[in-house]
Amino acid sequence: MKPPVTPITDQVLTLQIDGTDVSCRSGQTILDVAQENGVYIPTLCFLDGLTTWGGCRLCVVEVAGSNKLLAACATTCSEGMVVTTNSPRLLKYRQTIVEMLFAERNHTCAVCVSNGHCELQTMAQKLGVNHVHVPYRFPKLFVDSSHDRFRLDHNRCILCTRCVRVCGEIEGAHTKEVKGRGIKSLIINDLDQPWADATSCTTCGKCVHVCPTGALTEKGTAVAEMEKRRQFLPYLTQMRETNP
Repeated sequence: MKPPVTPITDQVLTLQIDGTDVSCRSGQTILDVAQENGVYIPTLCFLDGLTTWGGCRLCVVEVAGSNKLLAACATTCSEGMVVTTNSPRLLKYRQTIVEMLFAERNHTCAVCVSNGHCELQTMAQKLGVNHVHVPYRFPKLFVDSSHDRFRLDHNRCILCTRCVRVCGEIEGAHTKEVKGRGIKSLIINDLDQPWADATSCTTCGKCVHVCPTGALTEKGTAVAEMEKRRQFLPYLTQMRETNP
């Protein structure tokens, strides 16, 4: 009797990225394949090891046959797909997004503890954003310094939800969530309590170190001293997948 045939689940696909033919496995996203092949696509909300959110839209790409710009982090590849990751249209779109992020909150880099270590700041430099052409909103947002070790500054938050996802998916505490809608959205702790009163918080600091800006920082850091450490994330993600 012949042994049973095991069905092939990892189908190999061929697609084109910026004029180069590449291969991938079925189920992979455009961002996955681009990173594997050394093609840079800007991202802010995406972080390897956390679930995909697709909120910042910086990773949008052009796909032949579609009039829409598609988020590379959330679009799975298909056979024969033709992808453009860098074009004048995409650059203008990404520059506008970064400008709107700066205008939406109160980002004052010169006095920020994450100055020089901020992903939003670095993204602006990479995309050539040196002026903001939209009106600043200057919202009156508060700073939660109630925690013994950490600080939450809503003025510098870009609502990437990395902190929410790492708290729920990696630490398992589910302390952080988003309240409100649109530009009025804010990160909250437990049921909108001061951070110090959030009983579910384990004080692990993971949320602080996945934050791309100076919104979540350690107390005691001065201007330009806050460096984020994310080395723990790939290890903890692997452990979670190995021992569910």
